[in-house]
Amino acid sequence: MSARSKDQAALWTVIALAAIFALFFTLPFVGLLQRAAADGQVWESARSGVVRDALWLSLWTSVVTLVLAILFGTPFAYLLSRASFPGKPVVDALIDLPIVLPPTVAGVALLTAFGRKGLLGEPLEAWSGITLGFTSVAVIMAQFLVAAPFYVRAAKSGFDSIDRQYERVAYTLGASRLRTFVQVITPQVWPSLVAGMVLCWARAIGELGATLIFAGNFRGETQTMPLAIVQAFEGSLGLTAAVSLSLVLLAVALSVLAVFRMAANHATKAL
Repeated sequence: MSARSKDQAALWTVIALAAIFALFFTLPFVGLLQRAAADGQVWESARSGVVRDALWLSLWTSVVTLVLAILFGTPFAYLLSRASFPGKPVVDALIDLPIVLPPTVAGVALLTAFGRKGLLGEPLEAWSGITLGFTSVAVIMAQFLVAAPFYVRAAKSGFDSIDRQYERVAYTLGASRLRTFVQVITPQVWPSLVAGMVLCWARAIGELGATLIFAGNFRGETQTMPLAIVQAFEGSLGLTAAVSLSLVLLAVALSVLAVFRMAANHATKAL
């Protein structure tokens, strides 16, 4: 076989593998749309009060989770990137734990730490009467535990990619550390930060296992869209209700991701 024939065979192999890959990720969403078009009850279910309550809860809790991840995760990622301290490899590894562990394990861990009989939850309730488990706050805590590491990881990668010489020059010119971070470093890592925001928000709004165990599944208080989908699937309408909820969440997720992508593209062009 000639070199040209080998190249053509390799090219067609790559095209075939890419087509199979794309088909695998496309067909499930085509199935959702096909089912919605064929079943008129899907659209009626999408306008129900359960959908509105679950969607609103998912949106505001995921946004709060994202804000908390940015607020606490940005300085933490910067310290991981720039500082050296005892036990840093251990801390770095612990950040990745929620990414690789099943969400149900994260939920059990939250329950043992912050539940009514938990390590901190029991004395907190005894001293102040505040209960964290099975509340809307528990939803945010569950989302934060499993989603914030995605933001930290992306932000740290961005900080690692910046030449430290820029910071040294800024310090030499009399800029404070805060001003250097805001005006010199942040604009350069902005695309990485936006990518981290996308991953964090997407993981938060899709969280199921940890939320179910630590927050429960109570409509209007802890029932997010993923939990509502599970409950709908087990209800009388079964797949029909699950499809309607899935389509609503899919539409919201696509809209938000499109906004994030446009922000990232704009930031990249501005650099």
